Amino acid sequence: MGRVRALLPARADFALMTRNPRRDLLAGLTVAIVALPLALGFGVSSGLGAEAGLATAVVAGALAALFGGSNLQVSGPTGAMTVVLVPIVAEYGPGGVLTVGVLAGLILIALALLRAGKYMQYIPAPVVEGFTLGIACVIGLQQIPNALGVAKPEGERVLVVTWRAIEEFAHSPNWTALAIALGVAAVMLLGARLRPTVPFSIVAVIAATLVAQLFHLDAAAPIGDLPSGLPAPSLGFLDLSALGSLMAPAVAVAALAALESLLSATVADGMTVGQKHDPDKELFGQGIANLAAPLFGGVPATAAIARTAVNVRTGAGSRLAALAHAAVLAVIVFAAAPLVSKIPLAALAGVLLATAVRMVEVGALRAMARATRSDALVLVLTAAATLALDLVYAVIIGLVVAGALALRAVAQQARMDQVDFRPDLPGEHSDEEHALLAQHIVAYRIDGPLFFAGAHRFLLELSEVADVRVVILRMSRVSTMDATGALVLKDAVQKLNGRGIAVMTSGIRPSQRRVLDSVGALDLLRLEGREYATTPEAIAGARAHLHVSGVLPVVPVAEEASQ
Repeated sequence: MGRVRALLPARADFALMTRNPRRDLLAGLTVAIVALPLALGFGVSSGLGAEAGLATAVVAGALAALFGGSNLQVSGPTGAMTVVLVPIVAEYGPGGVLTVGVLAGLILIALALLRAGKYMQYIPAPVVEGFTLGIACVIGLQQIPNALGVAKPEGERVLVVTWRAIEEFAHSPNWTALAIALGVAAVMLLGARLRPTVPFSIVAVIAATLVAQLFHLDAAAPIGDLPSGLPAPSLGFLDLSALGSLMAPAVAVAALAALESLLSATVADGMTVGQKHDPDKELFGQGIANLAAPLFGGVPATAAIARTAVNVRTGAGSRLAALAHAAVLAVIVFAAAPLVSKIPLAALAGVLLATAVRMVEVGALRAMARATRSDALVLVLTAAATLALDLVYAVIIGLVVAGALALRAVAQQARMDQVDFRPDLPGEHSDEEHALLAQHIVAYRIDGPLFFAGAHRFLLELSEVADVRVVILRMSRVSTMDATGALVLKDAVQKLNGRGIAVMTSGIRPSQRRVLDSVGALDLLRLEGREYATTPEAIAGARAHLHVSGVLPVVPVAEEASQ
């Protein structure tokens, strides 16, 4: 119960809402104006209709604001989520999407209870940038049928659907729809450069709707009838027999909701001073929102980076702004549904085309591509996988490739350098003895990690040692060691011992000692009494071993004193 209580809204969250309510309400109104065409557009793109987008913006927007872990986050239907939902609608129908939303909500709540939010910070920046670039491309391509004024062709892959839509347009062009879509997109993109504070998306949509109505442009198909209000909550869509087959899509939706929401919250924190989100509370809030939205016919939701940025820039300081945004959209649903139903689909396609263009930050992509070849490769692979496969596979591929390249880079930092046997080493030796020691003892200093990614390289190097009687391994600079590294070291010691070469070690750290002990390598060294705390002690041990084996003559005490 204590863990659940920690995820619920605190008194401080509500106290913050009373500090500057006027500013928060104004910010909420502004965000609602920006969110309206996006909610309608993403609802249409998902395949469940504009009413589903509005229901999601109202229900999920309010609940995520109330229970989430950020004071500034704005949630609702998003382009990234739409990309995931389209194939689910094609395979399982609207009821399948609503069921997936409920399951995803339960998964997000479970992740919050397991305190998994902190692990999202380990996603590399190239994966995020490639993911965003791929989403932008998919969103843009998804709008092609509506922008061209053709019925959406059959197909699961966005590239195939886009090509078929272009072929259909070539046979029967609809220049009216294309002009509206390009006009709305142009107004949004150019207007944002000239007057960034003006919500040109709603201005362009209103203008396009007025033009279509005044000039009776029948070629510009409208959204169609919308219900004047939210439907009563219902679980009628739930098919218990289909839960098993819908679990994999639900995991994908939950993973995307977690990824995008925590990324958005991090961006919001960076845009302000003194704001810090709670990742586990944010997962909990998104879980509650996704659990409830399908009951009202809404699609799965996530935090929206663009709407959150508008919220922050217009002065929001608490959750009241996001709650106000949901309330304004609810008023529009109940009072202005007949007007909203007249908006041309091509106008919404133009809004989303412009949104896709604005998602691509050329400066960030250029910087990432110039950073390292590995970063550029991860970015390109993630973007390509997003476009060709799906978002969750894209993130997995990006993480696997980034992890493999990171391990390769870390493994390359590890070195094993031969240390020259110097006359200033401890012990008083004659010139002849120095020569004998230098001929029969070789010392290696191991720097960096000794783990699975590069351990076998050390085995190969050690196995090539020849014409010596003693090998000294200086291990004080080994930064980390895993079981593979310990086993490789044990194997190397056994191989050298089998060739009659004694192995001495020095400077083994306590953490390394535990790993070596677990695989039996430490026992091997202790058996021969060849583990030493310091390098001088190891050299003395090596000298004693050479005396015993007869390589160095035993010098009488009197003779040694006379030298």
